[in-house]
Amino acid sequence: MGRRSILVATGWVATAAIATLIGLGAIRLVGESLTGTPGGVRSEAEIERALASPEPVPTGGTGSTSAAPDPTSTAGAGTNGPAPSVSSGARRGFATDGGTAVAECGAGGVRLVSWAPAQGYRVRDVDRGPDDDVEVTFQGAAREYELKVRCIGSEPVAVADD
Repeated sequence: MGRRSILVATGWVATAAIATLIGLGAIRLVGESLTGTPGGVRSEAEIERALASPEPVPTGGTGSTSAAPDPTSTAGAGTNGPAPSVSSGARRGFATDGGTAVAECGAGGVRLVSWAPAQGYRVRDVDRGPDDDVEVTFQGAAREYELKVRCIGSEPVAVADD
């Protein structure tokens, strides 16, 4: 009976090992969609580059726009301005320690396309334009950042506050 018990235990261990290897192989085959973050984990530098890069300008003759969240709301992590117009001009992203913004120059002057406060900051005030200059103020517990943008030529440029 001792030999039979050893044979049963060995068979059980071998079956458990095979089942574990099949399970691990299946998880590896499915990949990140089951066990990881979709699109992978991004570094802080990659996130800053993505936030600072201009958004693609839609091209189409339909002229339809989508509704956008209220730009004065501070409930979400990011707040966007109005949907881009068909006559969008040159766009540029700007970053401060308080948050980021994207501005564009067009026929009516400069306007803020989108803005988002950094973690620990909120949007205190927004002048989104279009106008000669636009600004967004990010307020944190200990510090405040004001980003003011004007068009020089046809390019949006950050300027010092008057």
